[in-house]
Amino acid sequence: MFVQNNSIRAAKAYMQDRLHEQFSSSELRQIIRESICVRLNLSPSEYLLSDDQLLSESDLLFLRSIVKRLMNNEPFQYIIGSTQFCDLELKTDNRGLIPRPETEELVHWVLMCSKAAQGLKVLDVCTGSGCIALALKHAQPSWDLVGLDISSKAIDLADENAKALGLQVDFRVGDVLEGNSLDQFDDESIDCIVSNPPYIPESDREQMEKNVLLYEPDLALFVTNQDPLVFYRSIGVSAMKILKPKGMVFFEIHEDLGGKTRELMHELGFVNIELRKDLQGKNRMLKLQKP
Repeated sequence: MFVQNNSIRAAKAYMQDRLHEQFSSSELRQIIRESICVRLNLSPSEYLLSDDQLLSESDLLFLRSIVKRLMNNEPFQYIIGSTQFCDLELKTDNRGLIPRPETEELVHWVLMCSKAAQGLKVLDVCTGSGCIALALKHAQPSWDLVGLDISSKAIDLADENAKALGLQVDFRVGDVLEGNSLDQFDDESIDCIVSNPPYIPESDREQMEKNVLLYEPDLALFVTNQDPLVFYRSIGVSAMKILKPKGMVFFEIHEDLGGKTRELMHELGFVNIELRKDLQGKNRMLKLQKP
């Protein structure tokens, strides 16, 4: 037996002992809480009063399996199979990136700038799990959302999320680095483009956490050192054609490349370019407008 007894209190102590060096205290509290609540279908209030509740052998093995997978650097969101994003519960697995808090900030910025608009046609480029498109559709049901990604597996994941949430989003496979990938959209037919494209140079690999490098899809993360802005250039060129006059683009960007990305968008002819910091004080978002 790897716990003193079968109580939830003992299981918490076991998880705390095994994982305290790997996670901050707040992260570990959340991991333990979510693991137990998901397994036993407990509400937050029930969890607070559950220390003396007894677990079955299969419950204990489930929690031990989570600990082992976490110690092998597997992301908790993949282990548990879901994550929260903009008040939505999204299915998560290695077909798509795990949605990040910074991307929630991008969604909130889009909504803040367009909150009075009805019936917008919005294109989410490099949609991945569909988190951006689904969050926008949930907040603005009148908007027409299209999500585009090169990975058919990611599009399958996005479709599964849309069906589970009862949200209508048109998810399509397409490579934005191909010159004609966005030509499927009529000229001046899109009101807004949002994108969190790959932007991490290969040279940044050494600085990244193992749980990202070992499990999340490289295709959605990395670009070459020689041309780290390749996706922004391709999307920007196409945006000039398919956006309506005064249509807007919102990008998530690399914190060290904000100035270069802004300069590139200026060269492509965009106006009203605004660089925005995230809650950590890093330059992580860019808004621009077609004249």
